[in-house]
Amino acid sequence: MELRLLKELVKRGEGEHVEFKLKSNHPEKIVREVVAFANTGGGKLFVGVGDDKTIKGLKDAEEDEYTLTKAIDKYIFPKINYKTERIPITPDRDVLVMTILRSVDKPHYVVDGTGNRQAYIRVEDKSIQASREMKEIMRRGRGERDVRFQYGEKEEKLMKLLGEKESVTVDLFAAFAGIPRKIASNTLVVMVLARILEVHPHEMIDKFTMSMAYQSS
Repeated sequence: MELRLLKELVKRGEGEHVEFKLKSNHPEKIVREVVAFANTGGGKLFVGVGDDKTIKGLKDAEEDEYTLTKAIDKYIFPKINYKTERIPITPDRDVLVMTILRSVDKPHYVVDGTGNRQAYIRVEDKSIQASREMKEIMRRGRGERDVRFQYGEKEEKLMKLLGEKESVTVDLFAAFAGIPRKIASNTLVVMVLARILEVHPHEMIDKFTMSMAYQSS
């Protein structure tokens, strides 16, 4: 990447596919951004760039690269595809650019020292924890298989609810249909995979709406 392109990308600011980090001194937290990119649409992590878009660079980008690649190997499961490059901005400073590809093996997780694991996804300019539903959608959505389901009483109630409201949540659907939350969750996941619904992840609670493709069909 040329310095000119680097400056142009930084000028646009952070977003769904771009994240800035001034330093790599908390690699166990930075891997969350890496996982979020892999689980969503891919992206670029710029290390040596501040949130205010200042390009300060790193004095020893090679060391930062080593630290981050070790953290990625240690904390992320399953392994992800990525590449790194160092962009000189002055004779003694570089910006480290990590390009993370959209994964076909998602969901990927950050695994801590105790074995606990958490998946993250990218929503606008934030990396948030993936809900149970999002993890299931990622897991079961690998490939392009057609997803079929039986249209029954609970699906009919869901359509009725969506006719009254712009969006629904798992808990709202479960209460309205009088079914256990787990069944409501699975129903919504299947209908997202069948492209009848769209999911809108949020750090507080996911929302589900009718898909534009289904409405126009």
